[in-house]
Amino acid sequence: MPYRAPVDDFTFLFDHVVGLDQVRATERFEEASSDVTAAILTEAGKMCEEVMAPLQRNGDLKPAHLENGVVRTSPGFAEGFKAIADGGWIGITADPEHGGMGLPMALNTAVNDMMSASCLALQLAPLMGQGQIEALEHHASDALKETYLPKLISGEWTGTMNLTEPQAGSDVGALSTKAEDNGDGSFSITGQKIYITWGDNDFAANVCHLVLARLPGAPAGTKGISLFLVPKYIPDADGNPGKANSLKVVSLEHKLGLHGSPTCVMQYDGAQGWLVGPEQGGMAAMFTMMNNARLGVGTQGVGIAEGAFQHALAYALDRKQGKTQGPTGSIVDHADVRRMLASMKADVFAARAIALSCAVAIDMHTATGAPEWKARAAFLTPIAKAFGTDVGIDVAQQGVQVHGGMGFIEETGAAQFCRDVRVTSIYEGTNGIQAMDLVARKMMDGGEAAHALIDAIEEQAEAARERFPRMGEAVWQASENLREATEWLVSQKDMEDRFAGAVPYLRAFARVLGGHLHLKAALADAVGGPREKLARFYIQRLLPEHEGLLVYAQAGAKALMALSADELAA
Repeated sequence: MPYRAPVDDFTFLFDHVVGLDQVRATERFEEASSDVTAAILTEAGKMCEEVMAPLQRNGDLKPAHLENGVVRTSPGFAEGFKAIADGGWIGITADPEHGGMGLPMALNTAVNDMMSASCLALQLAPLMGQGQIEALEHHASDALKETYLPKLISGEWTGTMNLTEPQAGSDVGALSTKAEDNGDGSFSITGQKIYITWGDNDFAANVCHLVLARLPGAPAGTKGISLFLVPKYIPDADGNPGKANSLKVVSLEHKLGLHGSPTCVMQYDGAQGWLVGPEQGGMAAMFTMMNNARLGVGTQGVGIAEGAFQHALAYALDRKQGKTQGPTGSIVDHADVRRMLASMKADVFAARAIALSCAVAIDMHTATGAPEWKARAAFLTPIAKAFGTDVGIDVAQQGVQVHGGMGFIEETGAAQFCRDVRVTSIYEGTNGIQAMDLVARKMMDGGEAAHALIDAIEEQAEAARERFPRMGEAVWQASENLREATEWLVSQKDMEDRFAGAVPYLRAFARVLGGHLHLKAALADAVGGPREKLARFYIQRLLPEHEGLLVYAQAGAKALMALSADELAA
């Protein structure tokens, strides 16, 4: 499918909206100059347009399949992954000591956005590698780092994350996979894992699995879980793939979408693995990988939304149907079609700006160690993940609607965006879990991180009133509404009352953040420019949604739980 990398949008966001200049001003990221940023975006965008986008339909029509125990990937995916690896795009944020670029997470997020838009099924492979790289950098022994990191960063080897079991999904602590000490520094891992993204392939020399398992005598629940690195082939004395390990792909999942991405059922039968981090420290190490992945998955939603929007816009500009008042003579001039396209574009901008703001907060904490940046990054992560993927689903659905009846026909490709993006609101913690995390763990500070963000929104809205009085007032009032709802949530001692309104609260927070970021874009635009017009559309038509959401968020759990399970089934 044709795809145009939105390089100019990323440049504008970095320079005028999300504050990449703060990141560049730190000693840690001083090499991420505007010239370096431009070169990264341009080259990555070119690779996405010319190499990855042509593979999008191929992966859907000619899925990965299991052949004699080996995963055979979709035609062209091996060459596509090689282009990603050769470009250095797997190791953008990785430590230069092991071959990485050492650049900001914000740049990595932009590149992942473009890769997701062009071919999400393939982008999942480097995303898994990036998460494993970060987990090993933070938690692995020096020996493991020296053996695995250079190969993972170069793309010679690929990585996976093994959490889920048939009886242990979101409740990871219910896992039954066992680990036994071999007495030589290694462990034997036995158990089965499901939903393992890119659990195998036919182009990497080795596949490295991070596996959660429990040692004998370890406590029940998440506190007793350890993390192990279990390779497909055990490295020899020189660090090269040696004998095959005792693991295998049992089957591939039959999925709604992402057919080019093999999702495996993995069986470990006394497979040799090595401890990552301390015993019973598995969840801390895995959360390093999962937090990376949560921002990455939110970015996948944004990327799919961009791809779906571009696809729908191209169709609308070409399709002639009915009489219109506009100059093109195509359906883009019908008011309702224009409404859908403007909504899609405005939400893509908002979700992308939130994801990049989260990445900038991560970079600032990495560079400075300041606790306020850590708190902001932690608070924005569930919002970026949930809102980004919700927008991906919404925009993909609207893309089908813009196509009309042709959107329901597979040959147009509009439906693939819907099928591919649907899982993003489920994996790496469902969006409901993200919302519950936001109103519980992320408010254990009494709402301090939330109020700091609301303060920044109000300050900027006040400053915008001189140039844009109506838009500035609307964003300021929305932030006050959000502040009142936040205070109400923090005051609730019964967590069920928080959880009952968690999803609408997260959505409302994202809506207000979107208004704030659109307003910043309008202030940086020329008078009457396209970004000012888009900001007016968002603030007038989409931002008001927050009011109803906040009413829902403060309704409590009593009425929600009043309808019994039997009554639901009646």
